[in-house]
Amino acid sequence: MNLQHIPQIKHTDSGNFFLLAGPCVVENREVVMETAGTLKEICQALNIPLVFKASYTKANRSSVNSFTGIGHEKALELLAEVGAHFNIPLVTDIHSEADAAMAANYMDVLQIPAFLCRQTSLLVAAAQTGKVVNIKKGQFLSPEAMEFAMQKVVSQGNEQVMLTERGTTFGYHDLIVDYRGIPIMKSFGKPVVMDCTHALQQPNQASGVTGGKPELIDTIARCAIAAGADGLFIETHPDPSKALSDGANMLPLHQMKPLLEMLIRIRAAVI
Repeated sequence: MNLQHIPQIKHTDSGNFFLLAGPCVVENREVVMETAGTLKEICQALNIPLVFKASYTKANRSSVNSFTGIGHEKALELLAEVGAHFNIPLVTDIHSEADAAMAANYMDVLQIPAFLCRQTSLLVAAAQTGKVVNIKKGQFLSPEAMEFAMQKVVSQGNEQVMLTERGTTFGYHDLIVDYRGIPIMKSFGKPVVMDCTHALQQPNQASGVTGGKPELIDTIARCAIAAGADGLFIETHPDPSKALSDGANMLPLHQMKPLLEMLIRIRAAVI
């Protein structure tokens, strides 16, 4: 995938997909440094462009008692340290216009959460920072509708947009992925990413903690690459059972390399 129109994302001409990966949220220095270091080593060996992901805060949680972060400035500074130390670009979620301006001081890519993908003021604020904007498709939207979200960014003179598929609401507690959305959104002329972890969420559980089916991450990823996805979004953690957010959806870090090796073979077969 040629990402010349998204220059902040460091890439190669390998023909590989690119990867947005990391833990759900900044928990502490140890987790983000270990995860980033391992991902950098794997992706460098496999010639996969990497963008390190972690939310500096979690605004959308099932329960008021859920962990939301270690503090905005502290988390952003820690992410900036990760980016500088490993020489990798960074992506994080933003939730308000003020977040856009603040996070842009540290991040290469600003990510719009699925529930906020129609918020015009947020998309405009993100676009005006000049950063790459990754818009997640709402669970309630058709892929065709994402062209209007993209246009809100482009209207500000920012052509650096990615669109991310993350599943569609299928009943109260489940999501389903319609892979027709990948070629539909690619027709808009922007890179399309598959969120392999959030597509497997089981939200709104009675326990107040979101569930998931991480054992199917490889299935979602294989189908996405076969359908032509330009990039993959995979949340990962050294020990998901101890993660403070979305542990039920994340891929154990030690499973990342064999998964990516398999996906490279699929990519080579379909391009």
